[in-house]
Amino acid sequence: MNKNLSFFSRLSFALQGLRTAWSGESSFRTHVIVAALVVMTGVILRPEPIWWALLALAIGIVIGAELFNTALELLADHVRPEFHEEIKAIKDVAAAAVLIATFTALVIAAAFAAETFLIAN
Repeated sequence: MNKNLSFFSRLSFALQGLRTAWSGESSFRTHVIVAALVVMTGVILRPEPIWWALLALAIGIVIGAELFNTALELLADHVRPEFHEEIKAIKDVAAAAVLIATFTALVIAAAFAAETFLIAN
């Protein structure tokens, strides 16, 4: 594959990756839907810019972790389609990364909720 492709060619590969994740991974769809709900909540509550930045960072980290997890699982399943204990361990560690990212996002959401609903009142 030619590494000197145009920006739009490379962008089309990334968009295809998003389509692949959307169509093949229910957890990716769940994270995207939750992210959309977070953004809608932000639009309604109109938080300070720092909260927008933190929420966007949390969303990006969770979605990015989920995409890396999906890519790793696809590669592992292609290389070793039958069950293998080391492949299982690799997949488990990748899933743990998504769990940690999600937990971090929940901590940010809890801090936002505390400031918005408890401290403000």
